Amino acid sequence: MLAFSTCASAELSQLQAHFERPDSGVDYLEAKLLVDGLIDPETDVAAVRREIDTWERAVRAEMPVGADARGTLDALLKTLYQPSVWNQDQPFAYDLDDPLGRSADSKRLAAYLKTRRGNCVSMPILFVILGQRLDLPVAFATAPHHVLVKFADDVQQVWLNVEATAGGFKWDESYERETGITPAALENGLYLRPLTRREGVGVIAGTLMEHFAGAQDADALMQVADLALTANPQDSAAMLWKANAYYLQLQARYVERYPTAADIPAELHADYLYRRQENLAWFAKAEALGWSPRPPEQVAEYLRSIEREKAQREQ
Repeated sequence: MLAFSTCASAELSQLQAHFERPDSGVDYLEAKLLVDGLIDPETDVAAVRREIDTWERAVRAEMPVGADARGTLDALLKTLYQPSVWNQDQPFAYDLDDPLGRSADSKRLAAYLKTRRGNCVSMPILFVILGQRLDLPVAFATAPHHVLVKFADDVQQVWLNVEATAGGFKWDESYERETGITPAALENGLYLRPLTRREGVGVIAGTLMEHFAGAQDADALMQVADLALTANPQDSAAMLWKANAYYLQLQARYVERYPTAADIPAELHADYLYRRQENLAWFAKAEALGWSPRPPEQVAEYLRSIEREKAQREQ
């Protein structure tokens, strides 16, 4: 694995330890609590653990005697998404007021558990955390700008897509159509494949990369992106974050200090060129594997669908 620089925090070293564990030793709740604590040091870790324990008990209470994996999955879906006494008639639902997931707070587990309004990050993460505790064969999977859950259905011998933002199921073809997944991206394993647990830690670490980018902490962003890419070289989101880390380094080390590239001292010019080339190279690598920028018309259509959903809820 990677060796951190001497300035790297102990907390990032703890995150590295999660990536280094074998799949059988990966605990998604502990990884998520570590990431949320790095983003918000005031996170009440013990309270979140108690909440997760409570929800696990609620699901188990809805499981039929001798429930198989599918019966357990149905109990989990019912407990989280159907209004009843087990969730005080307040099921978990998608936050229509933040359709693009720009609120960093709502991606933290503590906030999602409190408000029961989430997004395509917090909702699948809670689902997989509970699924892991219930011994369900679930895994993270990704689509462009989206996280979903895969369930291994032994009866049908297929992976079923669980759309955690809605509490239902969805075909691969729907994700391909709605998010613009290219054939190359599927062939290269960028999207819709069930991730290993170590690769899934990279999904959880996505909010931490977003946090470091917002704080313009390029070095920490680079370190987390490298961890995610070591676990999953096809992690297109981590590729883009790494490209952005190089951009932030260029801004801090050169653009903000020197009026033009010609003003950069000769002894630093090679480093400047290297970081500029790497910034472009990581975008190019993602594109070569099938990633493409999100078309504005796709975003517009998605926002229109959110408005339609809002109108239906208000009826």
